[in-house]
Amino acid sequence: MVDFKRAKYYVNREISWLAFNDRVLEESRDVQNPLFERANFLAITQKNMDEWFMVRVASLQQQVMIGHDRVDAAGLTPTKQLDEISKVAGGQIKKQYQVLTRSLLPALRREGFELLHSDDLTANQIQFLKRFFDQELLPVLTPMAIDTTRPFPFLANDTLNIGVRLKKSEDKLEKYIAVLQVPETSGRVIALPEKNQYILIEDIVQLFLPSLFPGYVIRESTVFHVIRDMELDIADDEDTPNILQDVQSKLQERERGRVIRVIFSRTTSSSLRIKLIKLLHVDESRAYMVNGPIDLTFLNVWLKFIQAPDLKFPPFKGYNNPNLAPDKLFNSIKHQDYLLHHPYDSFKPVIEFIQTAAKDDQVLAIKMTLYRVSGKSPIVKALGEAAQHGKQVTVLVEIKARFDEENNVHWARELERQGVHVVYGLRGLKTHAKVVLVVRREDDTIRRYVHLGTGNYNDVTANFYTDLGLLTSDSELGADVASIFNILTGYSDPGYFHQLHMSPDGIREFIYEQIDNEIANAKAGKVAGIKMKFNSLSDERMIRHLYQASQAGVKVSLIIRGITMLKVGIPEVSETIEVHSIVGRFLEHSRIYSFENDGNPKVYLSSADLMTRNLDRRVELLFPLKNDRLRDKVLSIFQIMWHDNVKTRVLQANGSFEKKDRRGVMALDAQEMFTQDTLVQQNNQMKQEQLTATKQRFEPLNNPFISEEYGGEE
Repeated sequence: MVDFKRAKYYVNREISWLAFNDRVLEESRDVQNPLFERANFLAITQKNMDEWFMVRVASLQQQVMIGHDRVDAAGLTPTKQLDEISKVAGGQIKKQYQVLTRSLLPALRREGFELLHSDDLTANQIQFLKRFFDQELLPVLTPMAIDTTRPFPFLANDTLNIGVRLKKSEDKLEKYIAVLQVPETSGRVIALPEKNQYILIEDIVQLFLPSLFPGYVIRESTVFHVIRDMELDIADDEDTPNILQDVQSKLQERERGRVIRVIFSRTTSSSLRIKLIKLLHVDESRAYMVNGPIDLTFLNVWLKFIQAPDLKFPPFKGYNNPNLAPDKLFNSIKHQDYLLHHPYDSFKPVIEFIQTAAKDDQVLAIKMTLYRVSGKSPIVKALGEAAQHGKQVTVLVEIKARFDEENNVHWARELERQGVHVVYGLRGLKTHAKVVLVVRREDDTIRRYVHLGTGNYNDVTANFYTDLGLLTSDSELGADVASIFNILTGYSDPGYFHQLHMSPDGIREFIYEQIDNEIANAKAGKVAGIKMKFNSLSDERMIRHLYQASQAGVKVSLIIRGITMLKVGIPEVSETIEVHSIVGRFLEHSRIYSFENDGNPKVYLSSADLMTRNLDRRVELLFPLKNDRLRDKVLSIFQIMWHDNVKTRVLQANGSFEKKDRRGVMALDAQEMFTQDTLVQQNNQMKQEQLTATKQRFEPLNNPFISEEYGGEE
């Protein structure tokens, strides 16, 4: 009997996450990607790692501080995990800067775009920058001395700072240290008068540092980047009755979390680095040295200055189904379900679903969950207008959505101001479900229209996140969704749902049942198989169930973008499990759960990944595709992605991800294939519209001389 709990059968969660970020880093090295997109991928790896340190590494450090020594599924204590990830993260940071200095900056220079250092400047450029420094930077710079009367100042999270070693002109010994925060008021990158030449703001500050310290000699200056513990810990007890106030209070506290990582320039002397590490109270293993500009997100800022469309992915807009135009939308959904595959299908119909409902006199109520929305959300605007038009509008705004807390608090307040009933999430649970319910009076009946999705109601990220959504008027789904909102906003325990499955109490058990059914079919010699696509797999119990399925001979095909703690190729444990990971132009975000069911596949979509937090500590929804046409479409989408051999990496038994061998095989880039299919649809639609316009233009008039008895006019 195999013990599926053995540590050797699992990969550490954090090591797996770093492997995912490494796959993103590979895209920055891939010369098949346009140059600016490669730079963007590199900037993404920086942003990813910053957030990972703020939350995951910070959480591990918290566990160490309180003496928590429980091992994870892979058998590692928090202390051991920190040791391991410090080494792996350090190696990845080194690779980031190799890509920058050896590949991207030289390639950008060949295209005529230069990032200059102070040593590269001409006299005229120095003169230009001196005026800029005096007018724009000097008034906002605040050098802060560090001595017995002036303690080390607070340095905000995610800021660039400059550390300075000084001595007085007449002194023989150097004994002064100061720091100053690099200002953000003028932006990170400054354009020089010469075309396509730029310089970083911290280089300008360092160039003119002497003017900030008259009477002192600057012995050394260095740039360093500070990342703090940003994990938001919301109390889960009855002593904090107002969750909105709790979140707002914690946001203020979070900004002053302890330093969790600091990055220094490679040129920093050991003496200054050691002094700053001590003053920042950061572990030396969390201090990294880099050979190049600190904080690689400067690349995104720099590239916004440059107009070079041939160095980017071609512009792309999703397909707009004419049946989902506002004047047809409700009638179309009443007669059939519609599946949307974003961004290949436009997100516009989802926005217009809510906008149309807001204006429609027959609509009585709109209910919706919001997890992450854009800064200028048309959906939030439409919800406010609906309330002002006298409709019952109820919105659950999840104000605990990580790093979107402030934005969501703002929108929640704005919606309340416009008369919307706002629920501020649930205590102890994050509401991650994506659902809209529109209640409409039609003749003498009430009909419910529903949108269920795998992704956020964010009109910006919908352009580059892949997600799936269902528009339906199915009565059972509508009744289930109505019950969901009764649970979320009031006191309700419906006992059962017709078609939906909801966590924290239902999705885990339902997936277990489906896996067990496939195991039984395999043992009975029937057709069995599991196909799933999601973002992360880190729930140990779910992995054990998949191991049991593999042991029974069930073929398990998983497309996982990010974390996977599961191992493949283990004899008698995971021999029939295969894991693919796709990293490409669009961020893979859709969740598909499909079970072969003896040749009659059952397909479900969900807002949930197979992570413990999603299954046990969040409100998530999993919903079926009852329509065979839509079910088969999703299965086709999965199969196309499964056969991708351009952007897919396959998990190996040794834990590495390797690209498929394409020798003698035609290239298949799934995202590119979906994009091209969309362009064909758009072209066909344009031709149809032109044909219709031509027919209308040349439509013959009725004969005006036909007598009235033959149907003519008087």
